[in-house]
Amino acid sequence: MLEFKTPQIEDKPWVDECFKHLKTMNCDYTFGNMFVWSTEYTTKICRFKDFFICSWGKGKETNFGVPVGMGDFKEAVEEVIKYAKANDIEPRFYGVTEAYVEMLKETFPDKFEFIYDEGYGDYIYEVEKMATLKGKKYHGKRNHITNFKKNNPNWSFETINKDNINDCIELHTKWISTHVDDSDISFEFEAVLKAFENYDKLGFVGGIIRIDGEAIAYTFGEPISDETFVTHFEKAPPEIQGAYPIINQEFTKNCLMKYKYVNREEDLGLEGLRKAKQSYCPEIFLEKCMAVYKG
Repeated sequence: MLEFKTPQIEDKPWVDECFKHLKTMNCDYTFGNMFVWSTEYTTKICRFKDFFICSWGKGKETNFGVPVGMGDFKEAVEEVIKYAKANDIEPRFYGVTEAYVEMLKETFPDKFEFIYDEGYGDYIYEVEKMATLKGKKYHGKRNHITNFKKNNPNWSFETINKDNINDCIELHTKWISTHVDDSDISFEFEAVLKAFENYDKLGFVGGIIRIDGEAIAYTFGEPISDETFVTHFEKAPPEIQGAYPIINQEFTKNCLMKYKYVNREEDLGLEGLRKAKQSYCPEIFLEKCMAVYKG
């Protein structure tokens, strides 16, 4: 029987080894993401032979991740189904992208129902386009950045390191003070603090924008593969015109040029977030579904 546990920083090497066999650009499948959000989503992980398996949620509300690794995929999926049934849980696999949908269909013909939700699809962009913002469709973004530089001539960019992490935490604390009505703030801040406490060990990469020496925007994330980077967090004051576009562009130009794609995660069905992500014209909208075992 599978044995699930809360992810610890010491698990990163073996999880990363399994993720080398990942067949998706899904933002959910990075160790750092699972580690920092483990409290909020009750994330558990398990090693089965040369497979990584995870779960989110408690009791009957538990969802599983598709097994990732090397070996007998059918056997690994069957172990999850067996575990779910033994614990009176409906076998459900969350965040299943096209490659794994096809694998499940091929391995378990007519045994799964696939349920899609647009709010959980990933927005994936070409790094080169995000760095240059060339063309008519990015005209508005370039204008925002131009105005930012004009209004704040003493701006600067720097990468996040142990010497300026506290500036990011202070910035985030100020941001919270302007979003007191957001019920998810405390969970997000806990994840951010956990990320910064383990920043180097998790292999995170990030950047800061300053005005007159004061940090006003930050962002960071981690690679999911040699080709794709995932941005997990981005914070800036909405009242400063161009703050979000400039941290996005400068971080891309200075830190992401060795990648082809950047995954900027889901919109969670939030209209404002959806509009912002669509405004950057994603190269790929990565659909994800819930695969429910009906066998």
